[in-house]
Amino acid sequence: MNPAMKYVGILICLLTLGGCQIGFKGFSIPEGMKTINVTVFENNAPLVVASLSSQFTEELKTRIRNQSSLSITPNEAHAVFSGNITGYSINPVALQDSRGTQGNSQPLSGANRLTITVSVKYVNNLDPKHSFEQSFERYKDYRPAGSPQAQETVLIKDVTAQLTEDIFNRAFAQW
Repeated sequence: MNPAMKYVGILICLLTLGGCQIGFKGFSIPEGMKTINVTVFENNAPLVVASLSSQFTEELKTRIRNQSSLSITPNEAHAVFSGNITGYSINPVALQDSRGTQGNSQPLSGANRLTITVSVKYVNNLDPKHSFEQSFERYKDYRPAGSPQAQETVLIKDVTAQLTEDIFNRAFAQW
Protein backbone atom coordinates (compact mmCIF):
# COMPACT_ATOMS: atom_id res chain seq x y z
CA MET A 1 0.00 0.00 0.00
CA ASN A 2 1.23 3.45 -0.91
CA PRO A 3 2.36 5.39 2.25
CA ALA A 4 0.31 8.40 1.20
CA MET A 5 -2.82 6.23 0.94
CA LYS A 6 -2.11 4.85 4.41
CA TYR A 7 -2.09 8.36 5.87
CA VAL A 8 -5.25 9.28 3.97
CA GLY A 9 -6.94 6.15 5.37
CA ILE A 10 -5.85 7.03 8.92
CA LEU A 11 -7.04 10.61 8.45
CA ILE A 12 -10.45 9.44 7.22
CA CYS A 13 -10.78 7.08 10.22
CA LEU A 14 -9.86 9.86 12.64
CA LEU A 15 -12.31 12.29 11.07
CA THR A 16 -15.05 9.69 11.11
CA LEU A 17 -14.42 8.76 14.73
CA GLY A 18 -14.05 12.41 15.70
CA GLY A 19 -17.58 13.04 14.46
CA CYS A 20 -19.00 10.29 16.64
CA GLN A 21 -20.20 11.16 20.06
CA ILE A 22 -20.86 8.53 22.66
CA GLY A 23 -22.43 9.64 25.88
CA PHE A 24 -23.95 8.19 29.01
CA LYS A 25 -25.49 10.61 31.41
CA GLY A 26 -26.52 8.02 33.96
CA PHE A 27 -29.88 9.54 34.73
CA SER A 28 -33.41 9.29 33.48
CA ILE A 29 -36.25 11.74 33.93
CA PRO A 30 -39.44 9.75 34.62
CA GLU A 31 -41.83 9.50 31.71
CA GLY A 32 -44.47 12.21 31.86
CA MET A 33 -42.46 14.47 34.18
CA LYS A 34 -42.29 17.91 32.63
CA THR A 35 -42.23 20.39 35.52
CA ILE A 36 -40.38 20.78 38.79
CA ASN A 37 -40.64 23.25 41.65
CA VAL A 38 -37.49 24.14 43.59
CA THR A 39 -38.32 26.04 46.76
CA VAL A 40 -35.79 28.27 48.50
CA PHE A 41 -33.49 26.26 50.76
CA GLU A 42 -33.46 28.28 53.98
CA ASN A 43 -30.21 28.50 55.87
CA ASN A 44 -30.77 27.07 59.35
CA ALA A 45 -27.11 26.30 60.03
CA PRO A 46 -25.64 27.56 63.32
CA LEU A 47 -23.04 29.51 61.29
CA VAL A 48 -24.91 31.50 58.62
CA VAL A 49 -23.43 32.80 55.39
CA ALA A 50 -25.88 35.39 54.07
CA SER A 51 -25.75 34.43 50.38
CA LEU A 52 -25.60 30.64 50.81
CA SER A 53 -29.37 30.06 50.75
CA SER A 54 -29.93 31.79 47.41
CA GLN A 55 -26.64 30.51 45.96
CA PHE A 56 -27.48 26.88 46.75
CA THR A 57 -31.06 27.16 45.47
CA GLU A 58 -29.93 28.77 42.21
CA GLU A 59 -27.16 26.18 41.73
CA LEU A 60 -29.73 23.36 42.06
CA LYS A 61 -32.03 25.09 39.54
CA THR A 62 -29.11 25.58 37.14
CA ARG A 63 -28.14 21.91 37.37
CA ILE A 64 -31.75 20.89 36.58
CA ARG A 65 -31.90 23.30 33.62
CA ASN A 66 -28.54 22.15 32.24
CA GLN A 67 -29.00 18.40 32.69
CA SER A 68 -32.66 17.85 32.00
CA SER A 69 -35.57 19.01 29.92
CA LEU A 70 -37.66 19.85 33.00
CA SER A 71 -39.27 23.27 33.26
CA ILE A 72 -38.87 24.97 36.61
CA THR A 73 -42.11 26.47 37.86
CA PRO A 74 -43.13 28.23 41.07
CA ASN A 75 -46.55 26.59 40.80
CA GLU A 76 -47.73 23.02 41.30
CA ALA A 77 -45.37 20.65 39.53
CA HIS A 78 -44.76 16.99 38.78
CA ALA A 79 -41.93 17.04 41.34
CA VAL A 80 -40.77 19.32 44.15
CA PHE A 81 -37.39 19.88 45.79
CA SER A 82 -37.48 21.53 49.21
CA GLY A 83 -35.30 21.57 52.27
CA ASN A 84 -32.82 23.62 54.22
CA ILE A 85 -29.15 24.09 54.90
CA THR A 86 -28.54 22.47 58.28
CA GLY A 87 -24.78 22.76 58.60
CA TYR A 88 -21.97 25.07 57.60
CA SER A 89 -18.59 24.81 59.26
CA ILE A 90 -14.91 25.51 58.80
CA ASN A 91 -12.66 23.34 60.96
CA PRO A 92 -8.93 22.64 61.03
CA VAL A 93 -7.98 19.21 59.69
CA ALA A 94 -4.19 19.48 59.86
CA LEU A 95 -2.09 21.32 62.38
CA GLN A 96 1.45 22.58 61.95
CA ASP A 97 3.86 23.65 64.63
CA SER A 98 4.82 27.31 64.81
CA ARG A 99 7.50 28.66 67.13
CA GLY A 100 6.42 31.84 68.90
CA THR A 101 8.76 34.71 69.79
CA GLN A 102 9.30 33.26 73.26
CA GLY A 103 10.36 29.90 71.78
CA ASN A 104 7.08 28.31 72.78
CA SER A 105 5.27 26.05 70.35
CA GLN A 106 1.85 27.10 69.07
CA PRO A 107 -0.23 24.93 66.75
CA LEU A 108 -1.48 26.62 63.58
CA SER A 109 -3.94 25.34 61.07
CA GLY A 110 -2.10 23.77 58.13
CA ALA A 111 -5.34 22.90 56.35
CA ASN A 112 -9.01 23.58 56.92
CA ARG A 113 -12.19 21.82 55.87
CA LEU A 114 -15.31 23.66 54.73
CA THR A 115 -18.36 21.42 55.22
CA ILE A 116 -21.93 22.07 54.11
CA THR A 117 -24.88 19.86 55.07
CA VAL A 118 -28.27 20.07 53.36
CA SER A 119 -31.52 18.36 54.29
CA VAL A 120 -33.53 17.62 51.14
CA LYS A 121 -37.09 16.51 50.55
CA TYR A 122 -37.88 15.34 47.02
CA VAL A 123 -41.51 14.64 46.20
CA ASN A 124 -42.27 12.87 42.95
CA ASN A 125 -45.98 13.54 42.45
CA LEU A 126 -46.16 11.11 39.50
CA ASP A 127 -44.58 8.17 41.33
CA PRO A 128 -44.45 8.74 45.11
CA LYS A 129 -42.36 5.61 45.73
CA HIS A 130 -39.40 7.51 44.20
CA SER A 131 -39.77 10.38 46.69
CA PHE A 132 -37.19 10.73 49.46
CA GLU A 133 -36.01 12.74 52.44
CA GLN A 134 -32.27 12.67 52.94
CA SER A 135 -29.39 14.66 54.34
CA PHE A 136 -26.44 15.36 52.03
CA GLU A 137 -23.02 16.50 53.19
CA ARG A 138 -19.93 17.49 51.23
CA TYR A 139 -16.67 19.14 52.16
CA LYS A 140 -13.52 20.53 50.65
CA ASP A 141 -10.11 20.75 52.31
CA TYR A 142 -7.91 23.75 51.64
CA ARG A 143 -4.79 25.50 52.85
CA PRO A 144 -5.43 28.99 54.25
CA ALA A 145 -3.88 31.53 51.90
CA GLY A 146 -4.66 34.99 50.60
CA SER A 147 -8.01 36.58 51.28
CA PRO A 148 -10.23 34.33 53.45
CA GLN A 149 -13.42 35.77 51.90
CA ALA A 150 -12.26 35.16 48.33
CA GLN A 151 -11.14 31.64 49.21
CA GLU A 152 -14.43 30.92 50.99
CA THR A 153 -16.45 32.08 47.98
CA VAL A 154 -14.65 29.63 45.67
CA LEU A 155 -14.94 26.81 48.20
CA ILE A 156 -18.68 27.37 48.66
CA LYS A 157 -19.15 27.21 44.89
CA ASP A 158 -17.19 23.93 44.68
CA VAL A 159 -18.98 22.27 47.60
CA THR A 160 -22.38 23.46 46.36
CA ALA A 161 -21.67 21.96 42.92
CA GLN A 162 -20.87 18.60 44.55
CA LEU A 163 -24.03 18.73 46.66
CA THR A 164 -26.34 19.60 43.78
CA GLU A 165 -24.82 16.79 41.71
CA ASP A 166 -25.47 14.31 44.53
CA ILE A 167 -29.06 15.53 44.95
CA PHE A 168 -29.78 15.49 41.22
CA ASN A 169 -28.34 11.99 40.87
CA ARG A 170 -30.30 10.73 43.88
CA ALA A 171 -33.54 11.96 42.31
CA PHE A 172 -32.92 10.94 38.71
CA ALA A 173 -30.18 8.28 38.51
CA GLN A 174 -31.49 4.96 37.32
CA TRP A 175 -28.70 2.50 38.14
